[in-house]
Amino acid sequence: MFDAMLNGRIDCGGMHFSTEYRDIEELNACALRGTVQISKISAALLPEIIDRYRPLTSGAALGRGNGPLLVRRRGDEAPLGRVAVPGLHTTADCLLRLLFPAIQERRPVLFSQIAEAVERGDFDAGVLIHEGRFVYERRNLELVADLGQLWEQRTGLPLPLGLIVARRDLGEQTIDSIDNLLRRSIEYAFAHPQASRAYVKSHARETEDEVIEKHISLFVNDYSLCMGDDGRRAVNILTGLNL
Repeated sequence: MFDAMLNGRIDCGGMHFSTEYRDIEELNACALRGTVQISKISAALLPEIIDRYRPLTSGAALGRGNGPLLVRRRGDEAPLGRVAVPGLHTTADCLLRLLFPAIQERRPVLFSQIAEAVERGDFDAGVLIHEGRFVYERRNLELVADLGQLWEQRTGLPLPLGLIVARRDLGEQTIDSIDNLLRRSIEYAFAHPQASRAYVKSHARETEDEVIEKHISLFVNDYSLCMGDDGRRAVNILTGLNL
């Protein structure tokens, strides 16, 4: 989504960006501190920062069939006591609390280490996000529940995983320009799907072409261009806000 605007493929109208790449929970922490001007965040975090940050209409990780997966060791039938989550401010953790309220012991673990930790027996189960949801079956793991599927059954709406936010002190005009620029960057990516491949691979945890294609096709979609009315309703239900 960001390749075209960061790598000179579209005219940014004199706007320039410096970038940092961090785990989603680290990004959430930066937004909580207010130290970044533009950031990806977990959608579930929005109520805590809405006074300082405005969500953009473009750039959302929002859709159907793209939810976090709750997994455990294959054949294990023990109760789910200790569960690894990719951060206590993430949408994954929010969904686990919403859909499995009986699970009380949730421990934050870096998202890329959860599958291994569950397979090793450090936890009874774990919630997988990002590329991990596509490769967990290669390990001694099995699916307990697709949290996104459960969300869709309950709400009938797409699942809002992540949002792009801009700090309100940038001013409404500048934020509108950033929103428009991001939409154009995504449009470029749709029109030139191979142009961003090297950029994507340089930041991917899983670099196999097949996994990257699955990841992009699932998380970058029409909702990424504009979350629309369904997207706003979904965010409102998840967060209790009224966007």
